Amino acid sequence: MSTLHRVSGRTRLGLVLSLVTALCWATLPVALKVTLQALDPLTLTWFRFLVAAVLVVGWLAVRGRLGGLGTLGRRGWAMLAVAAVALVGNYVFYLLGVGRTSPGNAQLIIQLAPLLMAVGGIVVFGERFRGAQWFGMALLVAGLGLFFEDQLTHVGATPGHGDTHAYLLGSLLVVLAAVVWAIYALAQKQLLVKLGSMQILAVIYVVATLLLWPFAHPSHLARLDGLQWALLGYCALNTVVAYGAFAEALAHWEASRVSAVLATTPLMCLGVVALVHGLWPATLAPEPMSAIGWIGALLVVAGSSAVSLLGRRRA
Repeated sequence: MSTLHRVSGRTRLGLVLSLVTALCWATLPVALKVTLQALDPLTLTWFRFLVAAVLVVGWLAVRGRLGGLGTLGRRGWAMLAVAAVALVGNYVFYLLGVGRTSPGNAQLIIQLAPLLMAVGGIVVFGERFRGAQWFGMALLVAGLGLFFEDQLTHVGATPGHGDTHAYLLGSLLVVLAAVVWAIYALAQKQLLVKLGSMQILAVIYVVATLLLWPFAHPSHLARLDGLQWALLGYCALNTVVAYGAFAEALAHWEASRVSAVLATTPLMCLGVVALVHGLWPATLAPEPMSAIGWIGALLVVAGSSAVSLLGRRRA
């Protein structure tokens, strides 16, 4: 009998859940960018982890699935610590990057994260990719280069986008966020031998909340108005909802097709930026793009889709 996971075959539900995940991830950098106007990055990140910890630990407690940590051993606990620090780094670096660059640029650059995870899977776990997948990776990198070059031509000349130095620093911080996310993902992949994914996340969220507590300023939350609280709440719930929808999508639909839908996230983000700027011009600066920038963004989506849809690894 095969022990491989089999999807339920409910294609429409899988598609809807994949779109919910993509929409959550597309709107998150926009919400973070606006929320950063009222709250410092570390307090915002601490609050997101706090809410996630309460919700996930509560959900596991209700289902009686809080046990199992005693089976980890010293090596397992060390790996869990690495995963926790890496995910904290991902949240903080990404948030700092979004604050210095644009939501669209951050969302495009963070596409390096699954790319680096794939490369790590090859190096660490001995996974093998087809030639077509390497071609997809090349498209993704080329698209990022074109988009980034196009963005640099507009920085400084477009109101609301700061100077070139800040933009480059923000982009570098997002690259670091992608690197540490890949480290987190590889650590979690190994930890899945002993624990379920939600149990791992519960521990990580609690550890992250405690790590960031000394650097956060909870008193700053009292000065937020209603809209800012709504945005903060959305930022806090976004990750829990997105990962929950993502996990359920994988239960009903093939992983390659889920990943292909998620590859459209950068284009969705650019659309959300345009929509928010059109409705509330003073809230968010537009994403300045020429034809070269759009070609780069499309190449990123095409490359991500190629890696996912052509991802049947050799046995």
